[in-house]
Amino acid sequence: MILAATYILCGSNIATQTQAGSSPTLVWLHGFLGEGSEWRDFAAQLPEFSHLLVDLPGHGRSAQLSVDGFAAVDAALQATLAHYDISSYALIGYSLGGRVAMYHAAQYPKGLKALLIEGGNPGLKTQAERVARIENDARWAERFRQQPMPEVLQAWYRQPVFAELSDPERHRLVTLRAAQNGEPLATMLESTSLGKQPLLTEQLKTLAIPFVYLCGERDAKFQQLAAESDLPVRTIAGAGHNAHRANPDEFVAQVRDFFTPLL
Repeated sequence: MILAATYILCGSNIATQTQAGSSPTLVWLHGFLGEGSEWRDFAAQLPEFSHLLVDLPGHGRSAQLSVDGFAAVDAALQATLAHYDISSYALIGYSLGGRVAMYHAAQYPKGLKALLIEGGNPGLKTQAERVARIENDARWAERFRQQPMPEVLQAWYRQPVFAELSDPERHRLVTLRAAQNGEPLATMLESTSLGKQPLLTEQLKTLAIPFVYLCGERDAKFQQLAAESDLPVRTIAGAGHNAHRANPDEFVAQVRDFFTPLL
């Protein structure tokens, strides 16, 4: 039996000479199919902070790590922060990374100073929705295990949540992700299915730290979700679900505006 608390997620620690001594480290959590290095260009535009770019289980240099549920992912994240000697930090999470970040924040950890979420779902409201999502994610997991990666990625990026992608944009994402191993991705998809995630809305409303929810203006599903959940939303112009990729300049501007008061 492998204890989740022993997991150390791979990360890239970016320190800057201009970092204020009391400012928190920005810890970046990518979405499903991503990896920490994809945040490097964004982090480089915020030299006033130090950064930790994390590879989640099943992804990137953490592909060999397998976890069972959100509590295990959170234990791995906490172990990783301890490994890098990070006691004061803020989380930036996109999609799956946003759900991991919200779960972590809902445990009210002492060192967390702020929370920025991009397109992360705080949870499903009914048992029927949760069961349906678990079943849907299980079907996708089987495809990731059985089908050639380019084939399953073509289908993945044609889901309604990615409707704003043009054919060239979809092709770029498929090309970027095609070298990954489907088995660990499938395991992570099942382990962190939205159907297995607690509904976190009430905990998020009681956070005593700065919290902002970024959403692309063309991401109709998550715009509606943010409104229904009464999240503190800010909109990224000209963007869909993957707002930081669609409008990177405004994304960085929003991140800087939100975190600058922490310096």
